[in-house]
Formats: sequence, structure tokens, C-alpha cells
Amino acid sequence: MDLYFAPLACSMATRIALYEAGAQANFIQVDGKTKRLPDEGDFRAVNPLGQVPVARTEDGRLLTENSAVLQYVARRHPTAGLLGSEEELPWLQQWLGFVATELHKGVFTPLFDSNASEDAKATAREWSAARLDILDRHLAGREHLLGSFTVADAYLVAVLNWCRAVGIDLNRWPAVKTYFAKLRARPSVARAMEEEGELYAAEQARKAA
Repeated sequence: MDLYFAPLACSMATRIALYEAGAQANFIQVDGKTKRLPDEGDFRAVNPLGQVPVARTEDGRLLTENSAVLQYVARRHPTAGLLGSEEELPWLQQWLGFVATELHKGVFTPLFDSNASEDAKATAREWSAARLDILDRHLAGREHLLGSFTVADAYLVAVLNWCRAVGIDLNRWPAVKTYFAKLRARPSVARAMEEEGELYAAEQARKAA
């Protein structure tokens, strides 16, 4: 499988899932700003929206949308248990949807968007409080969103990693803060964050040169 990714973007969730499953992939880095590929090709020829992740499956088909790519990896490696139990599947879908729409798109996308108005950013910050309140209540006394580590946790930890960059202080949400700290120490997460952190730093250094 090929995985098109950008360092520290939401595509890091798939890297985490692959490491959790002990699986291999060919990682292809995308420049988040220029959409250029290592061979100087245009990533928009792969995905016209220019968004990561994109998986090229073993039969050559392209798969987009983070939640779909994560579930594809989980189904390819069932012994890793990344989908949770059969009974938990509706709640897995719930949390994947919550992370994708309420946090990723609803909160962080406008906060990262340099073209977003101050009103849009203020609204996103208001939304962040209500949504993190919900998450904090759910995570109180829990180590994972469901009964064990799943692709929903991989997605959530990748998104929570953006909090410091946009000035969201997790001290207000102690259960979320504890959850994030524990998952950052998980081997698959720590490895992915370290590797992508180095790639991100190198990318920024090249642009500054």
C-alpha cells in the first residue's frame, strides 16, 4: 500500500494505525503548501482536492477520506483489533465522525486557515470548548474512546496534537489532557510523532533556506 501523507497532518493517524498493526507501507510525502511530490509531480493529479491521506491499495485503486483509509487499514489487519468489537462498531463510527466533523473540520480547519476571518476563528474557538467538554466527560476514567485502542483513538490523538499550535490549552479539560499524554507515550504514537516531527522540521527548514 502507498500512503500519501503530510507531516503532522491528519494522515499521521494512518501511520499510527499501521505501526500499531505492525504493517508496512510506502510513505509518500506531500508538501502541504505547494502540493508537490518528491518526484516534483503534482499531488492534485492523485487527489484533486489536494488533501491527505490518500491510500493506493494493493490493487491500484485510490482511497481518500481519513475515516475510510483508517478503516481500510484496520480491516486489512484484523488481529490488531483496531475496529474494536463487533458490538462497538456503531460507536466507532460515531467517534470517527465526531473527530472528523466536530474537531478536525469544525474547529481546527478554520483556526489553521490564514484566509479565515477573525469572526470565523472566534466561532471555532467557541465550538472547541463545547466539543472538548463532551470529550472530557466521555474520557473521564477511560484510557480509550472505546474499550481498547482503535483507529478512532489514532485519529483523535493526531488531531489533539494540533492544540498547542492553535493556542488551545488542554488544562481546562483534565481528562482529555491525561488521555493525550498517555497516548503520546504509546509506542506506535510516539514513533509516528517523532518521525513526522523530524520530517516537518526538515520541511520548514528547506522553505526557510
